[in-house]
Amino acid sequence: GGEMLLSVGLLALALLAAYRLYLRWGTRNGPGGAARQGEAAALPRMKRRDFSLEQLREFDGARNPRILLAVNGKVFDVTKGSKFYGPEGPYGIFAGRDASRGLATFCLDKDALRDEYDDLSDLNAVQMESVREWEMQFKEKYDYVGRLLKPGEEPSEYTDEEDTKDHTKQE
Repeated sequence: GGEMLLSVGLLALALLAAYRLYLRWGTRNGPGGAARQGEAAALPRMKRRDFSLEQLREFDGARNPRILLAVNGKVFDVTKGSKFYGPEGPYGIFAGRDASRGLATFCLDKDALRDEYDDLSDLNAVQMESVREWEMQFKEKYDYVGRLLKPGEEPSEYTDEEDTKDHTKQE
């Protein structure tokens, strides 16, 4: 009973925080925001591939107009949400990174990000459930583009057929 109450409380707190961030940031486009949105919309759909942490960092919205982030080992293209995940956005700290720990702990500080692969093994059950819920939200809203590789793990080979099948499934 108490764990359920804690989960519901944390979820309500997260929704309130997200709503307040939306009110604060979602209604304004910073300098060049509209241009960045247009540039992002013009990008072709990304072919499926897997990423090391180093490869993921290139897609931070500053060095590359495409913005990717990882949640629970899965990489999502969040470019269409650049006002949130771009360099000026409230969640810009997660761009090009594994956002799992920060999302699980509701922490938007650099402390929530690891420079090495993070297996999340020290998170508690409530935090892991939060990571899975975030993953589901990202799956619904953004394109899944591949996996985040563990050190020494080999990338998968994806076919065009998998890309097409996934694309039609999402629409």
